[in-house]
Amino acid sequence: HRVDRRQRQMCIRDRYQRRVRGVSIIQQSSTIMSHRKFEAPRHGSLGFLPRKRSRKFRGRIRKFPRDDPTKPVGLTAFLGYKAGMTHIVREANKPDSKIHKKEVVESVTIIETPPMIVVGLVGYVETPRGLRTLTTVWANHLSDQCKRRFYKTWYASKKKAFTKYAKKYAENMKSKTIDREVNRIKKFCKVVRVIAHTQVRHLPMNLKKAHILEIQVNGGADISAKVEYGLRLFEKHVPVDAVFEQNEMIDTIAVTKGHGFEGVVTRWGVTRLPRKTHKGLRKVACIGAWHPANIQWTVPRAGQYGFYHRTEAVSYTHLT
Repeated sequence: HRVDRRQRQMCIRDRYQRRVRGVSIIQQSSTIMSHRKFEAPRHGSLGFLPRKRSRKFRGRIRKFPRDDPTKPVGLTAFLGYKAGMTHIVREANKPDSKIHKKEVVESVTIIETPPMIVVGLVGYVETPRGLRTLTTVWANHLSDQCKRRFYKTWYASKKKAFTKYAKKYAENMKSKTIDREVNRIKKFCKVVRVIAHTQVRHLPMNLKKAHILEIQVNGGADISAKVEYGLRLFEKHVPVDAVFEQNEMIDTIAVTKGHGFEGVVTRWGVTRLPRKTHKGLRKVACIGAWHPANIQWTVPRAGQYGFYHRTEAVSYTHLT
């Protein structure tokens, strides 16, 4: 099949026109975004970067609720332990939704909250660089489960923690030591927090060291009301219903379950490649262009999965 020069040029021109028409069709369809080839949401949120292990095993309160002097004085946080999960059936209240006034099944988390014991009081002063601790006042008696937190090897220690501090509660020394520090807190401090610990011996767990937490005291007319409220709680049990009310919307702070080093399919939820892909299919097909000659921070990569510090905002609580 010999083709002369003129026919060959016509064939080339015809192929070029078909190619141009194909490009124009692709550009037109890309504006409609009718295929995943041209448009798709990214896999995984970039709002939680960096996805790395939490520095602390326990959740950390980065910001307490804003103080309102018009409300009664009270605590703002509590420590609990996850016992498990279950599900409930409730009536949904979502107007303009198909499930409005219908029963829905939702998963719930059960948190065990033994009463906490207040053992201290901390006063903070405001500085140009934030809050600074002015002084701390401790209770007269601290339980062994609280003292264990200050030791690495409790059984090998002399267990002498706070023995000298307890002598300050003697009648001839209290006015010079404890009362003086309390008056300093009332005079100079702007923020007052109590030091409370959990009672791990009430839990079905192999724990002996109590977890200690600073809880901010909000409400009250002035700082003196907050300080007196904290002092009244010394060495007393504080139940969870004294902090939160029934059906109150609260934030839950915790560290998620760790899963170690995982790939991009598990860690970011990207789509697997076709079955016959060379050198594996649980990968990201293209991790970037030739230039810039580096990997962008938005590209999913393998790494740590789980054991993240997370805050579940405005959770619905039911006290039992």
